[in-house]
Amino acid sequence: MVEDENLRWYAVYVRSRYEKKVYRMLVEKQITTFLPLIETWKQWSDRKKKVSEPLFRGYVFVNIDMRHDHLPVLETEGVVKFIGIGKVPSVIAEKDIDWLRKLVREPDAIGRTVADIPVGQKVKVLAGPFRDLEGVVVKHGRETRLVVFFDSIMQGVEVSIFPDVLQPVAGLRKPLPGEEHKELEAVEKHFLKL
Repeated sequence: MVEDENLRWYAVYVRSRYEKKVYRMLVEKQITTFLPLIETWKQWSDRKKKVSEPLFRGYVFVNIDMRHDHLPVLETEGVVKFIGIGKVPSVIAEKDIDWLRKLVREPDAIGRTVADIPVGQKVKVLAGPFRDLEGVVVKHGRETRLVVFFDSIMQGVEVSIFPDVLQPVAGLRKPLPGEEHKELEAVEKHFLKL
């Protein structure tokens, strides 16, 4: 199958609680769609049940050629608009979609979503399922949280992470000969023990 070089990821803003419905309708239209879902427990007065909820309320992601496919997306019931600057939809980097896919595969690490750009030390994850992910540390101590912020939709996700697997981005340096794997091996051993 040949990939279309004009396909790009975009975020679509949808009506409240329409994320799953819009996702299903777009899939029926054969539009490549991604809805990051996380499983959580809901408590009712008589029972507790595990449910899948959108990671970002109000957003569904589509991979389309904007010139040809934007109308079928906009004509989908529940779709409000494309997210962008003014009337120009913002393209979402493939790497951001890949990171969202990795995040939802680790639901126990995910905390709350945030709508404000965090202030703090920018770091890179050295080991584990989030290796190479960059974000901002917002808390220290036992409850260290890494906020991964997706500028294209102005939303972020807090992720629980061990401080030992973080390295300040400003402090990144090229390893000297012979040290290439020592630091990473030590961090990965520590991470695997936990």
